[in-house]
Amino acid sequence: MPTAIRLSAGALALAAMAACGSGPAPSPSGPGKITVAASDTECKVAATEVAAGTTTFSITNGGSKVTEFYVYAPGDRVMAEVENIVPGLTRELITELPAGAYETACKPGMIGKGLRNAFKVTGEHKPLNADAKLAEATKSYQRYVKSQTDTLLVKTQEFVDAVKAGDIGKGKELFPVSRTYWERIEPVAEIFGDLDPAIDGREADLAEGEEWTGFHRIEKDLWIHRDISKSGPMADKLIADVRTIVAKANATPLTPLNLANGAKELLDEVATGKITGEEDIWSHTDLWDFDANLEGSKAAVQALRPVLEERAPDLVKTLDEKFAAAEAALAAHQKGDGWRLHDELSKAELKTLSDTINALAEPISKIAPVVAK
Repeated sequence: MPTAIRLSAGALALAAMAACGSGPAPSPSGPGKITVAASDTECKVAATEVAAGTTTFSITNGGSKVTEFYVYAPGDRVMAEVENIVPGLTRELITELPAGAYETACKPGMIGKGLRNAFKVTGEHKPLNADAKLAEATKSYQRYVKSQTDTLLVKTQEFVDAVKAGDIGKGKELFPVSRTYWERIEPVAEIFGDLDPAIDGREADLAEGEEWTGFHRIEKDLWIHRDISKSGPMADKLIADVRTIVAKANATPLTPLNLANGAKELLDEVATGKITGEEDIWSHTDLWDFDANLEGSKAAVQALRPVLEERAPDLVKTLDEKFAAAEAALAAHQKGDGWRLHDELSKAELKTLSDTINALAEPISKIAPVVAK
């Protein structure tokens, strides 16, 4: 797709997201909310210590670069995150934190280790999973994660075998298929520090001096270099990293807010990467990822459905309607067993997809406050 169309689609997505936020100046965000004033050079968090339990961060990007906000546990385990905070936008993040030592971080430009601050959580709290329905929701979703990671291992190994055999045609065929299972559970994968960028990092997102590995490195070899004769070691590292992250994903307990925030994160992934064509920039297989993100988001919401039906039945009805609309809009671009390539879609078609995702993202953003009640 021509660059002008990609940028236009990106502008549409970002404008729609920005419309949901406030201006660049941080202001008091209400009781229990911690304001974060992010810029290109600073990350000013209004508190350095909170009581254990649920905490809401209200992050305002007053800089000139798109930024992200993270809460890290030791070892850079991601406890909570919000990505793609464009200049002038305010985003909220609700997380559940037990007592311990953490770090908060803003990442202007969405690269590097970020601007970090110490953050302490003290005391005891009754975990959200003490609620039987929320506990069952997390167990249900973890069963889903297990099913997806089992197949991720199989399909990634098939992809790696094709690359190591020098079979460019088979590698191209398996690239979007293997990534489908990754994209469905990406919020869980992103918990584990540097493993996510090692597996799924894009060339455009590399920090200076950072090694580039993973799916997209091999994607470039397949579609641009058209030479995978030297890609074997990269393929071996990819499957090794996938095995590691699968083991961690299946061994790490999740919280109900991981599900709620993850459902929103997956739609943000669509709005800022798949719609614009920036995710699979050489293969143009973005709609495979789009579909997987949508399915993964729906799986997280469905796991929480019994709780949402009890606490916010009107929200459930809206979610059902908006998911159906997004699925129908995407279904228009099915092609055989897969999807049309991103560079085959017109500007109007991309806008339709963007509009349906943004319409779905708004009610999904209401799930976390309902879960945290």
